[in-house]
Amino acid sequence: MTIHLKLEKLSAVSFEPYGDLLDASGAPDKIINRGKCGRYHDRAHLDFSDGRAGISIFKGEMESLPLKLKMVERHPKGSQAFVPMSANSFLVVVCQDDNGIPVDPKAFLTEPGQAINFHRGIWHGVLAPLSETGLFAVIDRIGEGTNLEEYWFEQDYLIE
Repeated sequence: MTIHLKLEKLSAVSFEPYGDLLDASGAPDKIINRGKCGRYHDRAHLDFSDGRAGISIFKGEMESLPLKLKMVERHPKGSQAFVPMSANSFLVVVCQDDNGIPVDPKAFLTEPGQAINFHRGIWHGVLAPLSETGLFAVIDRIGEGTNLEEYWFEQDYLIE
């Protein structure tokens, strides 16, 4: 039996259990650069057990819907932020944790101009740009030791 996951609109409230939504909604926290720039300050909680924050560039192949969800991953030693370097939407999949097993997957679609930060240890899908090959700045932990766990689903999930 296949479980169908409907895309949900990404919002700060809907994403809060899994991470931070990074966008420029609402009024800026401060106006800077002689009044020409709004600063939306400190929008992500970067959390690393050790190591340091690093910025990498990821280039992800385009995916299309419907999409089979085959696996999720998590990073127990650090948060991970995805900041698109284009104004395109991308797919974000997250799961709750039940004693080390990802459960209750949810699929979100970002709006152009939104980025996300997964909290440390959150099960999430892999990078999935939907409109073209995606270029992303990724801020995550750089350090010694294994910081990746994968889980391959036996259950069939189809994101629509």
